[in-house]
Amino acid sequence: MSIFEKARELALIHSSASVLGWDQETYLPPGAEKYRADQLAWLSSRAHELATSDAWKKDLETAESADPGNDPKLTANLREMRREFDRATKLPVDLVARDSVASSLAKHAWADARERSDFSRFAPHLETLLGIAREKADLWGYENEPYDALLDGYERATSTAAVAQLFDQLKPSVREIASRAVENSASHAPALPLGPYPIAAQQRFNAKVAEAVGFDFQAGRIDTTTHPFCTTLGPCDIRLTTRYDEADFTSSLFGVLHEAGHGLYEQGLPADDFGLPSGTAVSLGIHESQSRLWENHVGRSRVFWEKWYPIAQEHFLPLKGFPLEKFLHYLWRAEFSPIRVEADEATYDLHILLRFQLERRMVNGSLPIADVPAAWNELFRELFGFPPKNDRDGCLQDIHWSMGGLGYFATYTLGNINSAQLFAAAKKDASVATAMEKADYLPLLSWLRKSVHAHGATLDPADLILQATGSLPSTDAYLTHIQSRYL
Repeated sequence: MSIFEKARELALIHSSASVLGWDQETYLPPGAEKYRADQLAWLSSRAHELATSDAWKKDLETAESADPGNDPKLTANLREMRREFDRATKLPVDLVARDSVASSLAKHAWADARERSDFSRFAPHLETLLGIAREKADLWGYENEPYDALLDGYERATSTAAVAQLFDQLKPSVREIASRAVENSASHAPALPLGPYPIAAQQRFNAKVAEAVGFDFQAGRIDTTTHPFCTTLGPCDIRLTTRYDEADFTSSLFGVLHEAGHGLYEQGLPADDFGLPSGTAVSLGIHESQSRLWENHVGRSRVFWEKWYPIAQEHFLPLKGFPLEKFLHYLWRAEFSPIRVEADEATYDLHILLRFQLERRMVNGSLPIADVPAAWNELFRELFGFPPKNDRDGCLQDIHWSMGGLGYFATYTLGNINSAQLFAAAKKDASVATAMEKADYLPLLSWLRKSVHAHGATLDPADLILQATGSLPSTDAYLTHIQSRYL
């Protein structure tokens, strides 16, 4: 069996685990939690054993020695497979199994703690996951601090120091824009007409919008969960989830647009290469660029709503008689919210700056787990001017830590930066710009398919942005965008 056949076999195991993981988040009965954790741990262990076996190493070395060097995709696939092999072989299989069990149990503990707004119920699980994360970081190795090793798993070819420097550069501008935007909105942002906005109507409207921007429902679906997400169960099986608020249909809609952006990326990857680096997303910073592009640059634009607002009014009776201009002011309002997933563009990055700073301290040991709620509230007050009212709205609002996703949050702001740069570059294409004026976004999707999706993970994130836009990643387009929209 060649290394590429082995990689496809590994993808079968990972995708099977993804099916169980999706079911765990959507329909799993509470009594099945422990056995599901065992199932996922077994699959992750078998996958790790396969990907670190002597046979895998031998086949990889055979393929590397036979590479003639005249096929860029082949060479890139082998390079990334080598990188993943070297990283995977540093982790013992028992650690991988412990990680899987811990995260499975932690997800349910987090959901319970969040419902009760009681961090202490989740704290022991977070302590376990943090210990595992430090073990992995030590085994992987790092240049300056353990967070480097964790970040590399989500955004390769960068470092904690580089991200910190970028965030330090952004922070003054973002804080000023956020403060001015909130002040401006307070004087003229109207409230959405009083609901209810029935869930069934939201589901119908969301599906129409997702289909219109290109999401293929023959290869995907939308379900309901506590925390919205997108997951890939196979090359033609992309699952989106959202949550609903009958007082505000835009909450689920933008959740769907965000996750559909992830889904469009997954559906745009070369299906024949599923399981290979060339059929895999390159990084979370690029993945997030796709979700933020569709959610914010497309979904919150005037031209989008000039088409979709009359359709929304047909689905939601409270919108009848509510002018488009007032609706747009509602969409473009800025306010300091404690909830990240409901934050507007002007204030969103403050949430990421907070999480990045706290995570870095948690990993390096300077912030004990027991002190996380107080540290969260203190930093939140510094950035937003008020503390969260409880743990549910504070340190328990995100699922990522329960998934073992330490090192993840920085990719959201990297995604914001990348999304603006890609969108600005796409609009330089005359066919894309002309179509967008008519709220036709399929040419934009085609541009993204060619410029981003088709490359899979054969380019490093910064190189992909350079090739797609002509420039290395920069904050210029992003700051221009949020200044234009809010100020």
